[in-house]
Amino acid sequence: MKKLYSWNVNGLRAVHKKGFLDFIQTHDPDVLCLQEIKANMEQLPPELQNLEGYHSVFNSAEKKGYSGTAIYSKESPLMVAYEIPGLEPENEGRVITAEFKDFIIVNVYTPNSKRQLERLGQRQIWDKGFTNYLLELKQENTKPVICCGDLNVAHNEIDLARPKTNTKNAGFTQEERSGIQRHIDNGFIDTFRAINPEKEEEYSWWSYQAKSRERNVGWRIDYFLIDQAHKSKLKDSKIHQDVHGSDHCPVSITISN
Repeated sequence: MKKLYSWNVNGLRAVHKKGFLDFIQTHDPDVLCLQEIKANMEQLPPELQNLEGYHSVFNSAEKKGYSGTAIYSKESPLMVAYEIPGLEPENEGRVITAEFKDFIIVNVYTPNSKRQLERLGQRQIWDKGFTNYLLELKQENTKPVICCGDLNVAHNEIDLARPKTNTKNAGFTQEERSGIQRHIDNGFIDTFRAINPEKEEEYSWWSYQAKSRERNVGWRIDYFLIDQAHKSKLKDSKIHQDVHGSDHCPVSITISN
């Protein structure tokens, strides 16, 4: 069995000060995909640059203190690719694709449409391009293709606490919801809903405002997707709401080898 984790840490240096290494020790992930690391590797303390027991891959944004992704893995990747050619916005460190012996994982930090939806048009272009990328990977490989990360969208009403008041807000517009539905229509499974089809009040992100986390007024916007052909390998899918340190909490899946 392999334990795969994903976490938008909202700053890797910040979460390091809030118990990140304790989280690693407690959960012992085989692969840990991080989003919004907000740092270049040389800005990190040595224990994060070379995390004990793990290989590390970083894709930092050109802009300082912004975006960025990383993968820590016990097994050394066979191949690593950064970004997706031709897919805007580039130079924001939003994607890492890593091939391992038993699977391919795509770690993604999807662009936010922003408060006034000024980035919604660009987001729709991104969604279509990213869907095509995952579909090509699935068609070209016999290994399971797994996508994880902060997709910045709640798929259905069950996936956020206040659906009726958010239909025109970033993260729950019909355009964004159609983007994640396209993944599913192309043969990918939302692993959490595959295991927990009716489970309510399970969220992975909470606003810092109005004590949203304490009141569990949240959104499920962090996902693991796996291609339908390898559904039998999926053994569990969890949201770790008890893990603090960011405005997001980690999500994970367990898969068979």
